[in-house]
Amino acid sequence: MPVDVSTFAAILVSIFAIVNPVGTIPTFVALTAGFSERERRLVITKAVLVGAGVLLAFGLVGQRIFDVFSITIPAFRIAGGILIFKVAFDMLHGERPRSDSNEQEITDALERENVGITPLGVPLLTGPGAITTLMILVATNTGATDRLLIYAAVAAVFLAAFLLLTLGERLFRFMGRSGLMVFTRIMGLLLAALAVQFVVTGISQALPGLAGAA
Repeated sequence: MPVDVSTFAAILVSIFAIVNPVGTIPTFVALTAGFSERERRLVITKAVLVGAGVLLAFGLVGQRIFDVFSITIPAFRIAGGILIFKVAFDMLHGERPRSDSNEQEITDALERENVGITPLGVPLLTGPGAITTLMILVATNTGATDRLLIYAAVAAVFLAAFLLLTLGERLFRFMGRSGLMVFTRIMGLLLAALAVQFVVTGISQALPGLAGAA
């Protein structure tokens, strides 16, 4: 079956925007200050593997979670859209979402070797917003081909994250904090539009009569 390029591109952009590896670069540079090249590469590898693994795990078990708690897809779309909009709102202000990290986590991570696991892998790369987005995409694309496209997009995003974090120090020097914040704001705008679409679609599915009247 031929691959729907436009569908794959939309999924890819959605996941890239919420994972936002570019926005993680300043934290990565700060956390790995003084690390050797080998230590940085190990941190990046752990972050990418843990982040991708956690995200894919929720994608695979998402439908079971819905079934156990009797959550409907429209209800999850609405709730997820609201959560993702909050994440997007923080990004539009050039911030990492507050739900994705806090100062204590970053401080604690400096005292441990496994900074690639937390806070970089989880929750900076794979936070609540990323998990919610993937679960909605998987739940609303039930075809085998569509789900393969979703998982392929996740793999592509985390491959990009690996490359971007590998070049992180150079990108940070080249773009500066201001340049990275501008990129984060652009991703936040795309994410806000996605969140609104989730809510609108969820409401139209939950209240079809209202959608018909409109």
